[in-house]
Amino acid sequence: MKKIGESELIITPEGRIYHINLKPEDLATTVITVGDPDRVKEVSKYFDEVSFKTQHREFVVHTGRVGKKEITVLSSGIGPDNIDITLNEIDACANIDFETRQVKDQFTRLDIIRLGTSGSLQADIPVDQFVASSHGIGLDNLLHYYKPAYTEHELALQSHFQSHAGLDNSNIIPYAVQGSQELLSHFSGGYHQGMTVTCPGFYAPQGRVVKAALQFPSLVDKLSTFSFENNRVTNFEMETSAIFGLGKIFGHRCLSINTIVANRVNKTFSEDGKKSVDNMIKKSLEIIEKI
Repeated sequence: MKKIGESELIITPEGRIYHINLKPEDLATTVITVGDPDRVKEVSKYFDEVSFKTQHREFVVHTGRVGKKEITVLSSGIGPDNIDITLNEIDACANIDFETRQVKDQFTRLDIIRLGTSGSLQADIPVDQFVASSHGIGLDNLLHYYKPAYTEHELALQSHFQSHAGLDNSNIIPYAVQGSQELLSHFSGGYHQGMTVTCPGFYAPQGRVVKAALQFPSLVDKLSTFSFENNRVTNFEMETSAIFGLGKIFGHRCLSINTIVANRVNKTFSEDGKKSVDNMIKKSLEIIEKI
């Protein structure tokens, strides 16, 4: 079996993978990702026990348990580029032998669940409510550097979305990945379900005008009116499609849960986003513990 080079998989002298600063034994098989490093402690404060903590750059990690469920909560930072680091390195902790630098014979599947914030693209999904993502549609380019095996369903969704969004003759090539339907099935009551669009930025990529003119001024309208096989676009943010895409490549089950802090159709913003995020964390942990 091929040995992975030292420049390709960076392991510190302490035996930790470089960016997220973990040894394999530090990682639980249920992983919660959050964008904000400060949100890690807002999740782990509800753990019954925290057995491990570390931080390197924007990557903060706490591992502990809720009831009998071992959980790692990890901050990724913002954007698909950080998800590339996060997903590769947590998979390496689970499935690469750091001593031999070879892929392990026995595969360990992870459950990876994002707890984030996003903007609603539907008038009837107001601020402070929760969305569970059935699919991730990527306007970023991360997965174009990999070789994912898309299903016919995902390819059809991608094609329909590209035409509807008016991107056929643009330099943006969207991709679409379905999340774990098994995990999604646990998040029904109290969660809207729908497709989540992932953007590579916060301003023009999400249709915000501050000073610079937009290349796609009707993007928000296009997204809010798209549907496919009884699924509509519910929200957009900056991580979901990358998590779903890399998670599928690595063989893990992935889900994305988001608190709506802005409604881009109604032009409203949460008056107490911190409280809404806390409500999402508590409600979601109660479900995650039982999966």
